[in-house]
Parts: sequence; structure tokens; C-alpha cells
Amino acid sequence: MDLKIAILLTCYNRLHKTIQCLNSIVMQELVQGISTSVYLVDDGSPDQTGKIVQNHFPSVQVINGSGQLFWVGGMRKAWQTAAEKNYDAYLLLNDDVELEPDALEKLIALLQADRSGSKMPGIYIGSTKDKVTGKTSYGGRKLINRISGETVLVEPDNTQPRSCDLAHANILLVAKEVSDEIGILSGRFTQRLADYDYTLSASKKGFPLLIASGHCGSCTDDHGANWLPQHTTLKERISYLKDPRHLAYSEYLYYMRKHFPFYLPVAFIKLWLKTLFPVLWSTLKGTASS
Repeated sequence: MDLKIAILLTCYNRLHKTIQCLNSIVMQELVQGISTSVYLVDDGSPDQTGKIVQNHFPSVQVINGSGQLFWVGGMRKAWQTAAEKNYDAYLLLNDDVELEPDALEKLIALLQADRSGSKMPGIYIGSTKDKVTGKTSYGGRKLINRISGETVLVEPDNTQPRSCDLAHANILLVAKEVSDEIGILSGRFTQRLADYDYTLSASKKGFPLLIASGHCGSCTDDHGANWLPQHTTLKERISYLKDPRHLAYSEYLYYMRKHFPFYLPVAFIKLWLKTLFPVLWSTLKGTASS
């Protein structure tokens, strides 16, 4: 089965990581009949990432951004550009991921198995691990509370795929059938939540979400505590609350309203609790995790 895959990335000012990621794409072990094209949006990187990539990887289609696209806008622009051609699937890839040599092969095998078995193609997730700790950093997630939307990260099985309810888009292969049905990442988001929203929306439409066996790449989990401590000013904490790169107040409430509407009032209260009373919030989080 011949397949054409578009690989989508967006970058901003981290040349070394972007180059490492692209090198790992070049090293992919692909079987005959599989072809890939890479689309990279450079959102105005001061370190000239796009120009340097174009010199080192002439086959990569570099697309210049406005400087205000952020992650979602950059990925949307790459996807929109690629969608002008007839691809069988789209691989969403964070530029800080280093792929394992067999990553794409494993994901494509899942897509091919569904198609050859007359099953509905869906979304195929590659789990990543931290290079230092070896722990799983990103991948598929299971809902453990369908009212609040609380999730847990799913550990990949070493031999077979596992299902999940939503996923990070660090390594995410989306079949054409999915994008034809639900489109691309929503423009309602700026930096975060778009991958959760997209995979949840696909799952609700009946598309399968499968986590590939083993780890498909390495990537450090850079998500720390998502609130500011007490020593910061109230003005700083409110700015953090509303900043789409951090708590993304309006976007998060939209996400909850769309997918977990019964929990929306509680989500609203929690956002303001961690903003107005960070010491109390830290205590509550510490109690909950102990």
C-alpha cells in the first residue's frame, strides 16, 4: 500500500532542537512505497532557524510565520499548506522531539492495519520518554473522570497498541479520513489544549485513538506547576491566568464548556483560587497528591 505522509512542525528560536528533530526524521526506517514531505513553519525566529534549515535540509518546505502564531497557529499554517496536496495522513510533530528510527514505521503500520482490515482509520499516538529519567513524558491519556475531564498518562505496552481517550500532539499521526471529517486544529486555541480538543473531538466522532507500542521518541516534560507562587504580585498572577501561553483563561473555559460542561463552574472557581490564593492552592494540591 503506497502512502504519502505530510510531517508538520512549527518552530521558534530553538535551532539546535529543531535540527535534532529533523535529523531524526531523515533517519526514519521506511518501507518501500512510503514517502514523506516535511512542512516547517518558522514563526519569526531571531536565530534564523528557517533559513538555516533550508540550507541544511533543502527538501523541507519552510513557511514563514507572522511572529504571533504560537504553537497552534504555526501547526495550523503547516497543516493548511500541506492539505493543498493529497496526503494519506498528517504527522504532527513537536520540534523538540527526537524520533526513534522505527517511530514512523510503527505508526504507519497501525494505520495500514486498520485500512487493510476494513476498520475506520483514526489517530495514532507515539509516546515519548525523558532521556534522563526514562519515564514517559507525553503520549495518550485516559479519562478517569468523565465529568471533570481528569486524565492519566497511559504507559505504552511494549508489544501491542493501547487505546486512549485523548492525546498530546508531540507525535501524532492523523489519518486523512479524520481531517476530512473534523478539519484541523481549532483556531480557538493559541498554545495549548488544541491537541486535547482535537483528539477528544475525533474520539466523539467514533475514530479510534491508538498508542503505538513502546516509545517512539524522546522529549522532556517541560510542564511544571501551572500557577504562580505567593511572592508574585496579584497583577502578575492575573496576567498569567489570562495569558494563552499559560493558564489561558478564556480558552480553557471554552474547552471545558465544549467537552466537560457540567464541571465548568468548578473549573472557573479553581482558576481563580490558584490565582488569588496560591498558598491555599499549593496546600490543597499537596494534600491531594499525598
